[in-house]
Amino acid sequence: MTTSISTRRLSRLAYSGLWSLPLPLWLAGFFLGPMILLIWLSFWDVRNFLLTPDFQLENWQKMLSANYFWAAYLRTTLIAISAAILASLVALPCALAISFFLGLKARMVVLGLFVVPFFTSYLVRIYSWQIYLTENGIIMKTLAAVGIDSGSLLNTPLALMVGLVTLTLPLVIVIQSISMLSLDKTLIDAAYNLGCGPRRVLFATVLPAVRPGIVLGALFAFIFSFGDFVTATYLGGGKFTTLSILIADTVKSGQQWPRAAVVSLVMIATLLVSALGAISYAYRRA
Repeated sequence: MTTSISTRRLSRLAYSGLWSLPLPLWLAGFFLGPMILLIWLSFWDVRNFLLTPDFQLENWQKMLSANYFWAAYLRTTLIAISAAILASLVALPCALAISFFLGLKARMVVLGLFVVPFFTSYLVRIYSWQIYLTENGIIMKTLAAVGIDSGSLLNTPLALMVGLVTLTLPLVIVIQSISMLSLDKTLIDAAYNLGCGPRRVLFATVLPAVRPGIVLGALFAFIFSFGDFVTATYLGGGKFTTLSILIADTVKSGQQWPRAAVVSLVMIATLLVSALGAISYAYRRA
């Protein structure tokens, strides 16, 4: 009886101690653990379609020397940068209107509406865009009614951008709005008192002050677009081979999980470097 009670106490202490660990340790466990496994897997070999533990550099040499890998890397980077810039430009006037022209209640309602899309599966939203962008969709029928006949918009760069902006725009608007709401409004009043016009106030006062929000919004848009698989597959039709599609194709071709791990590690390294660079620029002193 005494042994069972002491065992229960030890279990409770261990459980309490586990949950009282500092947050960095939890983050290290959930991030570094899978990362180490992925790095280890990249050196394995595939023999007769079976993963075999090994330590060889063939996977890295194969992928990093392949022209199709670097073509997919460049394409993915350009697509992600374009989506981040487009989402940031579209979000900026929305965030300005929310922060400076709406009252408190209206502001909360609008920001809540921008969160609502995340309650729906992204795959469902992409399927709905297929209905709009097909040759017999609403958009094409509307254009045909005014004499513009361009065929289906699916599997085009435009459809790809539509899907990525659909994914990232609500989040970018929320991040920019939060940054602008924390802006000290006395800076704007001071700029007007010094004789600045609206354009000068925007570019010399507002945008520099909310630079962290703009940069972080663009960073999140870049991260989501860089690793997106759904848009490239269902709106791009797989015609634009991105790194995410390359990972899926690599796994399908002979169960090459180690080579797919190499592509994944390059993606993670790119995102880490991009995140560190963006954060250092966002919070750099003027």
